[in-house]
Amino acid sequence: MLHKKIAMVPDKKIALVAHDNKKRDLVEWAKYNRVLLAHHKIFATGTTGEILEQELGFKITKLQSGPLGGDQQIGARIADSEIDFLIFFWDPLEPAPHDSDVKALLRMAVVWNIPIACNRASADFMISSPLMDGEYDRLVPDYDDYRNRKIAGEERPRPGPIESAGEDDTLRRSR
Repeated sequence: MLHKKIAMVPDKKIALVAHDNKKRDLVEWAKYNRVLLAHHKIFATGTTGEILEQELGFKITKLQSGPLGGDQQIGARIADSEIDFLIFFWDPLEPAPHDSDVKALLRMAVVWNIPIACNRASADFMISSPLMDGEYDRLVPDYDDYRNRKIAGEERPRPGPIESAGEDDTLRRSR
C-alpha cells in the first residue's frame, strides 16, 4: 500500500482522555508534565477538560463527555488531522457502558497512525521523545484506492472526500 505524509509541526495537537477512575492519574501526569504540555494545543473530553484547565492554568479545548459523544468528536478530529496524539488513560478492569465508542476511538488512532498512550509509562516515553518538539512526517496509508473502489452494481467509482455526488447520483442511489 502507498503512503501519504502528514506533517506534524513542533506544537502538537494532543487529546487527553481518561475514564472516571483514571482521571486522577491523568491529572497528576499532566501536572508533572505541565511545562512540556503548555505550548501544545490540548483537547480533552468533558469533566477531564474542566479539571485539567483548572489544574494546569492554561486553555484546554473541551469537548463533550466521552459517553455523550466526546470520544467520537476526538475520533473525527483524528480523521481530519486535527489531533496528532492521543493520551487515553482507561481502566482495562472496569467495563464502560460506551465500550464501543472507546474501541472506535482507539481504532481511529490506529487507522490514522497517530501515537497512542494508554498508561503513564507510555505517556512518559511519548512526551519525552526528541520527536515531540520537532517537525515529524507521519506516514498514513493512502486510502484513495479504498475511497474510489468500485462497488458491485455501481457504474462508476464513488466520489472521494472532496468531490460531492450530484443530484442525479443521489436520486439514482436512493432508488
